[in-house]
Amino acid sequence: MKFSIQSVYAWYRNLLRNPQYRWWVILGTLVYILSPFDILPDIIPIVGEIDDVFLLTLLVTEVSGLVIEGWKARKGSVDTAAPSTPEDSTSTGNTIDVDAVSVK
Repeated sequence: MKFSIQSVYAWYRNLLRNPQYRWWVILGTLVYILSPFDILPDIIPIVGEIDDVFLLTLLVTEVSGLVIEGWKARKGSVDTAAPSTPEDSTSTGNTIDVDAVSVK
């Protein structure tokens, strides 16, 4: 099994997005951050806070994303459909004209 930060992040994100485990993961993360027992002890300067900062960053990022998605879904402003024809995309005013110049 190959270990990488991206695989840990993907696992954590998918676990948070699962409604069955979401609150348990949030509670477990907060308990881990506040507990004196860590993978990297907090007694060691700078290095001891790395795992706490990493987990706190993940937690805040994912929970804020979930809150924003939920808020947009309640407001009804979630746009999942892409324009099907070129006329639809130009009528929304999202077209940007760019003059490209090659640089040597």
